[in-house]
Amino acid sequence: MLRTPHWYDSHVAKFPLFASPFSSHNGSSCTVASPVPDMGLKLSKQVSGSNQQGIARKTRDCVNHRTANAYGQRAQERVLEDEAPQMSETSPSWKTFPGQAFPLGVSEVDSGTNFAIFSQHATAVTLCLSLPERLGRVDGGMMEFSLDRNVNKTGDIWHICIKDLPRSNVLYGYCMDGPRGWHEGHRFDSRVVLIDPYAKLVDGRRFFGDSSKKFSKFLGTYDFDSLPFAWGDNYKLPNIPEKDLVIYEMNVRAFTASESSGLDPDIRGSYLGVIEKIPHLQELGINAVELLPVFEFDEFEFQRRPNPRDHMINTWGYSTINFFAPMSRYASDGGGPLKASQEFKQMVKALHGAGIEVILDVVYNHTNEADDANPYTTSFRGIDNKVYYMLDLNNNGQLLNFSGCGNTLNCNHPVVMELIMDSLRHWVTEYHVDGFRFDLASVLCRGADGSPLSAPPVIRAIAKDSILSRCKIISEPWDCGGLYLVGRFPNWDRWAEWNGKYRDDLRRFIKGDSGMKGSFATRVSGSADLFKVNKRKPYHSVNFVIAHDGFTLYDLVSYNFKHNDANGEGGNDGSNDNLSWNCGYEGETDDSTVKAIRSRQMKNFHLALMISQGTPMMLMGDEYGHSRNGNNNSYGHDTAINHFQWGLLEARNSNHFRFFKEVIKFRRTRRVFGRDTFLEKNDVTWHEDNWHNFESKFLAFTFHDNNGGDVYMAFNAHDYFIKVPIPAAPVKRRWFRVVDTNLESPNDFVLDGVPGIKSTYNMAPYSSILLEAK
Repeated sequence: MLRTPHWYDSHVAKFPLFASPFSSHNGSSCTVASPVPDMGLKLSKQVSGSNQQGIARKTRDCVNHRTANAYGQRAQERVLEDEAPQMSETSPSWKTFPGQAFPLGVSEVDSGTNFAIFSQHATAVTLCLSLPERLGRVDGGMMEFSLDRNVNKTGDIWHICIKDLPRSNVLYGYCMDGPRGWHEGHRFDSRVVLIDPYAKLVDGRRFFGDSSKKFSKFLGTYDFDSLPFAWGDNYKLPNIPEKDLVIYEMNVRAFTASESSGLDPDIRGSYLGVIEKIPHLQELGINAVELLPVFEFDEFEFQRRPNPRDHMINTWGYSTINFFAPMSRYASDGGGPLKASQEFKQMVKALHGAGIEVILDVVYNHTNEADDANPYTTSFRGIDNKVYYMLDLNNNGQLLNFSGCGNTLNCNHPVVMELIMDSLRHWVTEYHVDGFRFDLASVLCRGADGSPLSAPPVIRAIAKDSILSRCKIISEPWDCGGLYLVGRFPNWDRWAEWNGKYRDDLRRFIKGDSGMKGSFATRVSGSADLFKVNKRKPYHSVNFVIAHDGFTLYDLVSYNFKHNDANGEGGNDGSNDNLSWNCGYEGETDDSTVKAIRSRQMKNFHLALMISQGTPMMLMGDEYGHSRNGNNNSYGHDTAINHFQWGLLEARNSNHFRFFKEVIKFRRTRRVFGRDTFLEKNDVTWHEDNWHNFESKFLAFTFHDNNGGDVYMAFNAHDYFIKVPIPAAPVKRRWFRVVDTNLESPNDFVLDGVPGIKSTYNMAPYSSILLEAK
C-alpha cells in the first residue's frame, strides 16, 4: 500500500489524483488550479497584503483541476468541490519582521525563521506557507505573506522573518509578479507557486513512478529539528589521488530497483540499496562511483501532456528541479525529503568506509522548465527568467537552447554563478561528496548571449574555490550547440575531461577500422596530443568506451544499428553514428562463432581501457554484459532495459565478471598504468615499424617499469591469426602470460601468469594479450 505524506492526510487526500498541499481560497487570494500539464502549481490570486502582523488566511473548497485528454490536443477542465471546513472563531496571527537578505533560502535567526529570495525584476512577492499542524486553525490550509518592497527588500533580494514557525515540516513557495513583456525576456505569472532555488529539501510525491500522484507538485521545505548527522569519530575521506581512480558510472535507482537484487522492496532503488551492494563494488575493484543525477527531478516530466514520449519515465534524472535538494524518491519506503537527505549521507559514509569516492553527475546547463512552447514553470522561470536563462533579445526574447532540452541556464551571470557555487559547496560540506562531473559543460563556457568565452568566470571560480579544492572536477566538454572542447576545455590545470576522442578512436580500432593504429596508440598512451599542455596530467583524460548514453558494451558488439522503437519517436532519437560492430549478426543469436567474437571484443575493450594512461571509467552493468536490446537512448525506461540484472551476474556471465574484476585489480596494483606524468621515450617501446600502413590493424608495445616489472601488450584487430615476435624480457626476468582474450575462462586471465612464453606468440583474430615480466 502506498503511504502519503502526513500533510496529505487532513486536506490533500480529499483529491487523490491531483494532490496539492494548497487548497482553494474562496473570496480571498488563492484558488489552486492543479494540475496544469505544462505549468507549475498555480494560484488564482487576489492577495491581500500582510502587515507586520501577517494573518493566516483561510482556505476553502474549490479545486480547479485541468486534466490532460490522452486522445485530444486540448486539456479539459473540471471542478471538484468539497464541503468547506468550518472557520475557526479566531485565526492566529503571526508576528513578522523585515528579515535579512542573507543567507538566501531559509535560515534560523534570533527573531524567528528567515526567508530570502533573489529577484531583480519582480515587482510583487508573496511567501506561501503550509504548516504541518493546524496550530489553532481547523482548515489545514495555507498562509500568505505579501512582502512590502519598501520594508522587505534589500537590493534585489526579498526577505521576511516570521516568529514561532515550526522548525521542520513546513512547506513553502513563492508567488511572484512582474513585467509581462515576453519580448523583453520576462515570464512572470503571479498564479504559480514557485520553489525557492535555495531550498535545501524539496517535497512532492513520495514513491518513484507512482502514477496515482503523477501530477504532484513540488515545494521547498526545511528541517532545523534534527541533530547533525553522525559521521563518526573514525570517519575519514578516501582522498584517492586522481591517478589511481577507477570510476564506475551508475544510476542509484537502477542499481537495485530490480527484484533480482534480492533486497527488501522498501529499499530497492534507494540510497540504502546502494549500501547493501557495496560488497559487489568492492569485489569489482572500482574505487569511485559517478552517480547519475541525484538532485531533485520529476520522473513524470514526459507525461504532462500527450506526446510521443508520454509512456516513459525519466530514469536518468537530467532535468533538475532544484540544485540543493537530494532526490527525495530515492529515500527508502517513501520516506520523503528529510529521510532522503539522511540516507544519502549514510550512503556516502558507507562508500567512504569501503574506500570508494562519490562523484556526482551534475546538470547546471539547463533545468526542468522546458521551452516556451511547452513550459513547465516550477522555479527559475517564474522568479526571474531574464536572469536565470540565456535569451535571444533580438528574437522576441526567446529562450536559447544549447542544451537540447529547451532552455539554457545563464551560468556566467553573477547571480546564477553564485547559485552554482553555493550548490557545489553545499554538496561538499553537507554531504561530503568527492567530486563532480558536469553535464554538457561547454554550456558553462558561454556568455549570456550564448557566445563562447575564453575564460568563463564560473569555470574559473570552480577551479579556484577553496572548498572545492579537494574535489575532482570533470567536464563533459561539449554541448548541443556544437561547442566541442575536448582537449581545449578552459581548465586552470585542474579540470579533467570526458575524452570523447578516446571513446571514438578505441571503438574504431578494436572493431577493425583501417588507419586507426596511430590514433589507438595515442589514446592508450594518455592522449598527450590533447592534454600535455601547461601543468595538465594524463589523469585529466577521463577515458571511457561506454557511458550511460549510447550502447552498452554488450550492445556495442551486438548491433550495427540503434533499435529505439520503445522510445516512441520512430527511431529519430539517439545517435546514428555508434561506431559499433555486431560481429556478424544483428542482435541476439545462438551462433557460437558470433558469440565467441563478441566475448573477445568485450574483453578487448575492457583490457584496453584499463591499461590506458589516464582515468578509466566503465558503465554499471558492463561487468556482466548488460543489454538494452540495441536501445542507445534509454533515458525513459524504468525497466529491465536500465535496471541492473543481478541474476545475470552469476547465472550467465560469471566468467565475464571474473575477467572484468581481475583486470581492474591488475591495473590498480601495477604502477605502469597510473602515471601522473606523460610517457617519455624511456617509458614505452612501440614494437612497430608499420605506422603508415593504412591496412595494418595490429599494435604491440611495452610499458616499462623502473624496477623491471615491464608489461607487454598486443592488440590484433585483424580477422586472421598473426604470429607475433615477442621482445626479450628485462634482464633476469621472464615473460608470463597474464591475459589472452581468445582463451576460455579461467585461462583468459591468470594473475600469477603462465610461464613458457617463446620468441613468438600466435594471436587469434580480434584478440589481445598481456605479458608481465617477472
